[in-house]
Amino acid sequence: MSLDLDFVRSQFPALAGEWTFFDNAGGSQILKRSVDRISDFLLTRNVQTGGSYDVSVKAREAVEDSRRAVATLINASRPEEIVMGPTTTAMLQNLARAMASQLSAGDEIIVTNADHESNIGPWVGLEKMGIVIKTWKVNTETFELSIDDLLPLFSPRTKLVCVTHVSNLLGTINPIAEIARITHEHGARIVVDAVAYAPHGAVDVTGWDVDYYAFSFYKVFGPHHAVMYGKYKHLLELDTLYHYFYGKDKVPQKLEPGNVNYELSCGAAGMVDYLIELGGKSDASGSDRAKIVAAFADIAAHEQLIGERLLAYLRQRNDCRIIGRTAASDGRVPTISFKVSGRDSGEIAKSIDPYKVAVRFGDFHARRLAEALDITANGGVVRVSMAHYNTLGEVDKLIAALDAVL
Repeated sequence: MSLDLDFVRSQFPALAGEWTFFDNAGGSQILKRSVDRISDFLLTRNVQTGGSYDVSVKAREAVEDSRRAVATLINASRPEEIVMGPTTTAMLQNLARAMASQLSAGDEIIVTNADHESNIGPWVGLEKMGIVIKTWKVNTETFELSIDDLLPLFSPRTKLVCVTHVSNLLGTINPIAEIARITHEHGARIVVDAVAYAPHGAVDVTGWDVDYYAFSFYKVFGPHHAVMYGKYKHLLELDTLYHYFYGKDKVPQKLEPGNVNYELSCGAAGMVDYLIELGGKSDASGSDRAKIVAAFADIAAHEQLIGERLLAYLRQRNDCRIIGRTAASDGRVPTISFKVSGRDSGEIAKSIDPYKVAVRFGDFHARRLAEALDITANGGVVRVSMAHYNTLGEVDKLIAALDAVL
């Protein structure tokens, strides 16, 4: 293993406490360097941008530096393609609102029933305009979204395909580049919710040729803030969500009504600094982008190791049913959901609390998927969502707690 866990864990002050955090898909722990950037902005540049005076100029530069850093993180072609806002939910609601004038009654949008509601609800809401919603459904036996089931949903009126990169309940990684290619072949655009993928793999919006791609920084070791990437030419076409004098060419500001949160935007750059330093520890040379890719290669290898430790334990129990792929692989992240025969998932999670191990139960706002899989009863599922700063020792601590409560 090339992941330097001592270095990794030293970057997250909360990990020095008594709790083991396995609720990372709900929100990761934050890097100290992100907190430091937030504090620095508030204490030294806490003014409105756009002024001619020195402090205002430095405030603007700090925000734009962060926008450039995020562009590097996701491999966007230009910083103007980076739209920031409070949450992925808000970003996708704003996207649907800004896109509405491009759609007409009878146009079609394909959604999945595997997504978090954030990437379903905004599009279903357009039905009142006469937009037709079609649903790409998960195979309830395999827990997979099959391309063969997607293809018949296309028609000449298809405008969008809205899909999750990783199911926050199943942990399955969907083949986004392939889905994007097929979508474009049918003359449509793709909108990707990447909240459950971004902490686990290097994002490459340009290489995958996605049209829109959104995730929340607070799931990726940063502050409670979010980003939506859009191809520049597409962003120009969107309606302004800001004042009437923000014309269509004022990108991305026209999609950031009231301006971005300056300090949280600056805090996001701390994530990028960390990943660059982490990748450099793997002897990665060259560009910052190359170091980010190297960091995520190490992260993925470590996460397969810790994910398999828990999955192997669950597989050998005859009272546990894993919801999703049952082994660690390149096709899943260590977000692991399971049900225990005859037990309430909420009761299990609460019974683990005294062991100072944080897990979660429910449907995680993937309500349509949970209903399709018939797993909503008895508290939904127990979900253990790991991050790269978790250790094998922490997994063993969880397993011991499960042995005690089950």
